[in-house]
Amino acid sequence: MTEVAPAGIRFHHGSLVIPAGAVHTTPLGYDRDSVPVGAPLPLAASTELIHRLSGCGELVVAFEGKLGDTLLALPGIRAVLDWLRLRSVRVAVRAVGPYAGLIARAGLITTPEAATPSGWRAVIGDRTGTESHCSEAAVCLVLDPADPPCWSTDGRAHPDLPARHYLALERRLGIRLPGTAPFAPTLATGPNNLVEELRSVGWLSSLTIAAITATSWPERKDYTARRYIALVEHIAEAQQAQARLLLIGGNPGDGLRITAEAARRHVQVLHLDGMPTNGLSGLFPHCHLIIGNDTGLTHLAAMTRGRDGCSPPVIGLYARHSHSKWRTGLPHHHAVATDVSDRMHQNDLCPVRDAITPDTNVHMDAFPPAALAQVGLELLNGVRQ
Repeated sequence: MTEVAPAGIRFHHGSLVIPAGAVHTTPLGYDRDSVPVGAPLPLAASTELIHRLSGCGELVVAFEGKLGDTLLALPGIRAVLDWLRLRSVRVAVRAVGPYAGLIARAGLITTPEAATPSGWRAVIGDRTGTESHCSEAAVCLVLDPADPPCWSTDGRAHPDLPARHYLALERRLGIRLPGTAPFAPTLATGPNNLVEELRSVGWLSSLTIAAITATSWPERKDYTARRYIALVEHIAEAQQAQARLLLIGGNPGDGLRITAEAARRHVQVLHLDGMPTNGLSGLFPHCHLIIGNDTGLTHLAAMTRGRDGCSPPVIGLYARHSHSKWRTGLPHHHAVATDVSDRMHQNDLCPVRDAITPDTNVHMDAFPPAALAQVGLELLNGVRQ
């Protein structure tokens, strides 16, 4: 579902299937639906890669870069593990680095059967992580978001990064792997001290909306607390209810900081700055709606699920980058995008990688709070399914 919002921005539903002819794609080279799982592909596999992975006894997962790039690359790990299982290659898997805990929550880590794994070591991760751990490895696989194209097969485009990474490795490994869209894993959550503390002071029981203010590029991607508050005020007035707004910020440099604003007529605001990702991943499933810019915490919100297996709707805001590439591909992860973002999506372009200067100075003020509130209301009320 793609619709023009009142301000001329477009809403893109997370479950939308994009036809191959609607965007610039690279043919996968085979009709994936017609190839049985485990069958050889009609493409030449990477024989050297297969040789080295077949002799591995340990797989080290090493990500040290951006949170968002890491989360969207997790299906690349899954592709390698799926191939190893199909080939009956038994390996111990361990994650290192700052995201080891999140990777474990994706169900991708297995317990070693022996204290010392036998066989070669393989390393998979981002460029920084693999460079740190590849000195004694037989093979290193770098999952770079700039590398895999938007694939198409069976008349369908696969523009999201999780699909790109998984299918790129399937081609190189030469076997039809079992994964299907959406390829992004979800992150399991357990008991959470922050959730219990918020519940004890009356939060999370009524309408609770989380908004992501953290970003590594604030001059381009910060929607600002002021706009988020205005957005939630519109929603609360329409719902004739008091709303709770959690403003999720980055690390202010002095650790965790939680501050409350004076109560407003329709909205109570709580700032959470410097909250560890493990804590946030347990909090997000307890919200009713999550809105954020194109950043790692928004992707994290989309990939977390509650104990019941459900996740709240997530809206990503895309002013300059492709709204389809920089999403998880999960059906509850939606986008509101500008015309510039739509063009990046259609042509599979990146304003940074391809050095494209927009013909207009597009910033986050392209998204009026009232227009976003209408999208949020329709998702909360089940109008957009």
